[in-house]
Amino acid sequence: MRKLLAVLAITMGAVGTVQAQSEDLRSNADPSAGEEMAASCAACHGQEGISSVGSFPNQAGQQMSYLAKQIMDIRDGHREVAQMAGQVDDFSDQDAWDVAAYFAEMEPNVGQAEDDAELLARGQELYRAGDIGLGIPACSSCHSPTGQGLGTAVYPALSGQHAEYTVSTLQDFAAGERHNDPNAIMRDIASKLSDRDMEAVANYVLGLH
Repeated sequence: MRKLLAVLAITMGAVGTVQAQSEDLRSNADPSAGEEMAASCAACHGQEGISSVGSFPNQAGQQMSYLAKQIMDIRDGHREVAQMAGQVDDFSDQDAWDVAAYFAEMEPNVGQAEDDAELLARGQELYRAGDIGLGIPACSSCHSPTGQGLGTAVYPALSGQHAEYTVSTLQDFAAGERHNDPNAIMRDIASKLSDRDMEAVANYVLGLH
C-alpha cells in the first residue's frame, strides 16, 4: 500500500509539474514572435489565418491551447499530417505557443452554411442536442453554443471552419487514423456518425457564429 501511495504521489507530482510548465508557456506566449514563425503557414492557411482551400483548416481565432497542442503533437509524431511534414520539426514548445497565440488573436472566419433545410435541421440537432438513440452527445457541450470551443479543456473552436476539412477530420477520427484526442472522445463520437451526419454537422458549424 505504501508503495502504491508513493507511486500515486510521484505521478500526481509529475502531472502537476507538466501543468505548471504549460501555464508558464501559455502566459509567456508572444504573438509577435509567433507571427514571424508563422510566415510560411500563410501558403496553406492564408495571410489572415483563413484558408482559400477547403482541405486546409482556418486557424484564425482558434483556441490557443488547442492549436499549441496540435503543433506539438505533429512535431512529436502523435498526429500525422502529410502536408505538415517537416514544417514544425524545429519548433520548441514555446514556439508552438507563440504561433498559437498569433493565430488566436486573428478575426475568425464568418462562414455561410449551405441553404439545405434538411441538412441544416440535422446539423443543428446534432450540434445542439446530439442523438441519444445513437449515443452521440451534443457538440455544443464541448465546443460551446457558438462554436468558440473551450480553451481550458483544449477543445477547439469550430465556428466558420471549412466543411470539407471538418468532414475529413471526422472521417479520420472514425477510422482511427487520427488518435490524439483525449480519452478517444472524438473517435468514439465520430464512429457513430453516418456520412450524411458528418456532412450535416460540418455544414452547420461552417455558418455558426
